[in-house]
Amino acid sequence: MTTKSLGNPFDGDQSLIHAKTCGCPECQPGQETPSVSLNLKQPATPASAAAMDSEAMMDRAIESAVVRSVFGHNDHSRRSFMKMMGTGTAAALLGSVFPMDKAKAAVKESLGKLEKTKLNVGFVPITCATPIIMAAPMGFYERYGLDVTVTKTAGWAVARDKSLAGEYDASHMLTPMPLAMTMGAGSTPEPFIMPAVENINGQAIVLHVDHMDKRDPKQWKGFKFGVPFEYSMHNFLLRYYLAENGIDPDKDVQIRVVPPPEMVANLRAGNLDGYLSPDPFNQRAVWEKVGFIHMLTKDIWEGHPCCAFACSQKFASDNPNTYGALLRAIIDATQYSNEPENRKEIAEAIAPRNYLNQPVPVIQQVLTGRYADGLGEVKDVPDRIDFDPFPWHSMGVWILTQMKRWGYIEGDVDYKGIAEQVYLAGETGKLMREMGYDAPDTTYKNHTIMGKTFDPEKAEEYARSFAIGRL
Repeated sequence: MTTKSLGNPFDGDQSLIHAKTCGCPECQPGQETPSVSLNLKQPATPASAAAMDSEAMMDRAIESAVVRSVFGHNDHSRRSFMKMMGTGTAAALLGSVFPMDKAKAAVKESLGKLEKTKLNVGFVPITCATPIIMAAPMGFYERYGLDVTVTKTAGWAVARDKSLAGEYDASHMLTPMPLAMTMGAGSTPEPFIMPAVENINGQAIVLHVDHMDKRDPKQWKGFKFGVPFEYSMHNFLLRYYLAENGIDPDKDVQIRVVPPPEMVANLRAGNLDGYLSPDPFNQRAVWEKVGFIHMLTKDIWEGHPCCAFACSQKFASDNPNTYGALLRAIIDATQYSNEPENRKEIAEAIAPRNYLNQPVPVIQQVLTGRYADGLGEVKDVPDRIDFDPFPWHSMGVWILTQMKRWGYIEGDVDYKGIAEQVYLAGETGKLMREMGYDAPDTTYKNHTIMGKTFDPEKAEEYARSFAIGRL
């Protein structure tokens, strides 16, 4: 279904989150919801979001954004207030104290005319995609006049191919993917850009419950591991962890590509001994008592990137205003997702079947960091997953060193040149500051992975420094 939240923000009976109990016309076909405009010079007219033209959609989006901001994006508080005050009274009250017409004019002028408003954005159903997903039911796309359909995608090869074919205007991707796609590694070369990281941390190594006595990786020879895609942080972090423990990932174990939604079933069936996967499938393995969490990936690399928002260079060049509006929506949603107090609300928004299709408690354990580890303990790790949109160039360089180390790319590599072409750290940092968010003043820094320092100024030396690798 097309996911929008352009309904009446003054209606206390209408949820703007589109959860399972949503009663809006889109979620319950056949119902109509009246529209109330804050432009008090014009009478209200019945109209559904689907019938709006782009101008009306932008007006409604700005009205909705103002109301949401007043209530801190807490839909429960908004609905309670609207029921108490009444739709018309609440609209008139806010309209009397807030210059809505001026706000609409200012927003439209700053964004410029959108080249297109209806967009298709792909996502793989994992918690790493939280900002891209929740931006639909919680109204972040509509805030910028966009009518975005977020389309559930089975796996990363499909996301890549649909992006290359232009079926997706933009997509949730793994951070190595736009680098690989730009270079033609694993696909035909096509320039892609990654203006925003979606999540940092947020992954784990899971082992089958039969292996509780094999916590030492040196005992893992002969194991079969799953990763969601070859060009993924999961693959490169698992390889790094294995190699640091003396296990050659290409000789001592098998690493298989398994779509995230199939991880738990393969673990249960014995097709995998473990996996390094996105959540919620790490926590789902614990929930179903077939696996336990051996290690969070934040304990391999604190603050590592995982998933991202990306699109083709062509889309951004052909639709600069639309691209700018879409990126602003993503940055807003990512920053909102990073606030711990918002995590339970977000878990409810992204749990339904058309999004993650997972039990709310499973998602909440991931997003809040209070979780059962499958070994009999309840852990409290608030930064198990975090959300930070800044795409450090140095992170891109590290990923390229691992692609070189394991033979995914060959020959001379222009580490900085490629990272700076694909990861738009400078532009994103400037936009974040314009939007009132903090952003680093530099785009490179050293990173620490399993106690070892990575200096992006010495990338080739670093790639060749490991005892286990393909160089």
